[in-house]
Amino acid sequence: MTEIVDSSSAPTLRLAVIGAGPAGLGLALLAARTLPRAQISLFDARPLERDVSGDPRTLALSLGSVQLLQRLGAWNAAAAQAILQVHVSQAPPTLNHPIFGAAGEPLVRISAAEQGVDMLGAVLSYGQLVAPLQAAWQAAAGAEPARLLSRFGAPVAGLKALSDGVEVDAGIAEFFDLAVVAEGGVFADQARKSLTHDYKQNAWVGTVTLADGSPPGVAYERFTRNGPLALLPLPPLDGRKRAALVWCMPQAEDEIASLSDAQRLTVINSLLAADAGPLQAISPLKCFALGLNAERSLVDGRTVRIGNAAQTLHPVAGQGLNLGLRDAYTLVEALRRSSDIDAGLRAVEWQRAPDRWSTIASTDFLARSFAWRWPGLPVVRGLGLAAMQALPPLKRALARQMMFGSR
Repeated sequence: MTEIVDSSSAPTLRLAVIGAGPAGLGLALLAARTLPRAQISLFDARPLERDVSGDPRTLALSLGSVQLLQRLGAWNAAAAQAILQVHVSQAPPTLNHPIFGAAGEPLVRISAAEQGVDMLGAVLSYGQLVAPLQAAWQAAAGAEPARLLSRFGAPVAGLKALSDGVEVDAGIAEFFDLAVVAEGGVFADQARKSLTHDYKQNAWVGTVTLADGSPPGVAYERFTRNGPLALLPLPPLDGRKRAALVWCMPQAEDEIASLSDAQRLTVINSLLAADAGPLQAISPLKCFALGLNAERSLVDGRTVRIGNAAQTLHPVAGQGLNLGLRDAYTLVEALRRSSDIDAGLRAVEWQRAPDRWSTIASTDFLARSFAWRWPGLPVVRGLGLAAMQALPPLKRALARQMMFGSR
């Protein structure tokens, strides 16, 4: 007897997502909801029972990223601090001039109110982002176990390109029409990609306690002689206002490791703009080497790389994860619109190029510029900030770029 197969239930796409971090989980969830006939397998070396909710690493999300997570039902608003204002300023030495305002320092202020939105973005911990995403994915996989497959505790050992797909080796070689690599990692631990540059800079990260009268939801970025110093607002803890600290220093001049917490706090307070301090306390700091590590193309045959797997950037613009989520959204939309996988992937490459390369180029320029000691460079940078503040169209364009990327 000949078996009759219902072709309407057969998957039109076998998709492997490698990496269950924010970008990978976001992609898997979005594909599950948008591509109802795709069979999706999510791989990660991490066992499912390992609790990630307590991971304290800080992430800054753009408004577009928050909106995507809300759409996926994976946004924990109670665990996040909305960014209501962004202050970008430059520390001395600079040109002290009345055009820079009452303080005589260049400053750009961007507020959610003037942009007509509830928030410019939000800040929360890695654990409080990944845990809701993972819970939403597990719920979806539980409802459709034949279509959505969780492969936690299954590290992928290798990918083999085939003419019509990809062979994924996670202990057993399996065929997929398309594989998306979403595993990130830090610059120092990554294999080098097509485009790479070691900035010879360190990022010191931790948390600080703000003064009681500090306004809520303000993100500060201060351009100092040695590099950017950023404070990202965090949800209060035990009634205390807090911020995540990202403090960048050239490795050749980095003496932060030798300083006590009290000395570190004194140095940071001396660098911050007056409206950002004084800080009251500081946590132990962790140090990470900084560099650019990017693929020239997101697409290689039937393998796509997104997020930090495609581009690891300097944190000066805080756009790494946001780029990854925009990569994921564009890929799923292209697969939804086209039944031809290869045509869809070509569309992804073209559509993502302006956003990717403008962000990579601007971030790389800023990161390298802190190593330059050219006379007059701080003045030029200060004049650029002053022009941004004085010209509303320029400031509006910068705000849109921060919130949604290049469109």
